[in-house]
Order: sequence, then structure tokens, then C-alpha cells
Amino acid sequence: MKTALIIGSTGLIGSELLNLLLESAEYASVVTFVKRDAGVKHPKLTQHIIDFDKPETYKELVIGDDFFCTIGTTIKKAGSKEAFRKVDFEYPRQFAAFALQNKVPQYLIISSLGADAKSGNFYLKTKGEIQDFLKDCNFESVAVLQPSLLLGNRTEFRFGEKVGAFVMKLVSFAFVGKLKKYKAIHGNTVAKALYHLAQKSTKGFHIYESDVIQEIGN
Repeated sequence: MKTALIIGSTGLIGSELLNLLLESAEYASVVTFVKRDAGVKHPKLTQHIIDFDKPETYKELVIGDDFFCTIGTTIKKAGSKEAFRKVDFEYPRQFAAFALQNKVPQYLIISSLGADAKSGNFYLKTKGEIQDFLKDCNFESVAVLQPSLLLGNRTEFRFGEKVGAFVMKLVSFAFVGKLKKYKAIHGNTVAKALYHLAQKSTKGFHIYESDVIQEIGN
């Protein structure tokens, strides 16, 4: 039985994933890294409350089989591009480095549809840069999931997402063929896809776009 490691376990996808892992017979233990007590109790759960900006205090704790990175924010919530990049690039990169040092074989991360290190969009550029970093890492398996607009109930209100989700539902019938990957997707579907991909442990570096995530999650 395996040990799962998660950063971002309190978010839309992460909280759904955490429930799946805790109820799974595949995992003997689940380890989360959080800024504050998340209030979740379970016999299999170990919660490390850490200062993400002091990596020397938690580098020895990143030990397990499957590392799940579901952490993420927005520039508006973070307050600046620099703060956003810290959450969406620096923290995933730092944990990946520790996971490699501690011989964690598999790293799975939530990115974004359209992520590209060469993009003129800062959000998509940052997402693309962490993907490129992971591609050069020597993990046995890396799975990058690129969901479209996420549906579900977040702990914080994101006006743009709410409007986008409403519009997406109205025109969902139009997302067929090559446009299928742009259709909005539920956070719990993405979490299920993450879980299933972790069990496959496909060797090498792989990117899964939103339409494929939908199929796997179903």
C-alpha cells in the first residue's frame, strides 16, 4: 500500500482528491502540507502545518510514492504577479526537488489548458514554465493535467469563474469535435482523473488535456 503526498489539499480539486485518497484501499497513508489546520481528521491522514517559504523545515518530510500538486491561485488573490508565481511555480518546483531527492517516483500536477512557457499571458506562461521544469526532472512518471474552466464550489468566490461557468453552461452544446477540450469540467471529475492516473503510473512525461481528463474522470 502506498503513501500519497499533497499540496493544495484544501482547494477545489485538492479537497475532492483528499477524500478519494483517504477512502482508497491503495493508500495506507495520506500526507498533506498546509499553511494552517484544515480541520480534516482521519486515521490515515498526517497533516504537516508548514511555512512554505522555509523549505529547510519540511524537505525531509516529502517521502512517499505519489506526489499530487493541486495548489494554485490567481494574480488577483495573490496580490501581485510575483506572489502568484511563488504559489504556482516556486512551491511546486521546490516540492518536486525534494520529492526527487527523497526518491518519490511519481509527480502529478494540475496545470491549465493552454499552458505554454512562451505564452504572452502571464498565467499561462507560469503554468507552462512549471511543466517544462517537470519535463526535465528525472521522475519515473509525471502526469500534467490541463483542465478547462473548472466547475464546483470553491472556498473563495471568484467572480470571473462564476460568470464563465454560467456562459459555458449556456453554450455547452457547441463544444464538440476539436472544441470539446474547451468545455468546462467539474473539479471532482479532475480529482478522479488524478487518482486514476496515479494508479496507472505511466512511465515518462505525459500531458492530458481537458477532454481526455473528462474521459478518465468518468
